Amino acid sequence: MKVRKFIRELYESDALYNAEVLEQFIHPEITLEWYSSKGLLKMKKKDILLLAKELERTYKSMRSDISHILKDEDKVTVRYKHFGKTIENPSEEILLASFIVIWQIKEEKLFCGYQMSQLY
Repeated sequence: MKVRKFIRELYESDALYNAEVLEQFIHPEITLEWYSSKGLLKMKKKDILLLAKELERTYKSMRSDISHILKDEDKVTVRYKHFGKTIENPSEEILLASFIVIWQIKEEKLFCGYQMSQLY
């Protein structure tokens, strides 16, 4: 699969808040270093899937608005904004954060990521 198409399928699906769907996109040995407002989070597959389950419990729906996808060999950089509708207020979509992530792709799966986010 083409990398840009793979990334669009991931971020335009409900995978970020649906662990079952997300698992199809990630390598069994995935790692993610995430520089968030809470500091550095180092995550492995189990942590990433638990986060997706937590988001699914908290949000009625979520979506990503991708502004950039840049590819260089086995790495791809994605810049996007993430929006959500909470269970408490499903009629109002709010901007949650802006992200930039560099993913290494291995065996057509997300393998190693470096991500930064800024809350709104």
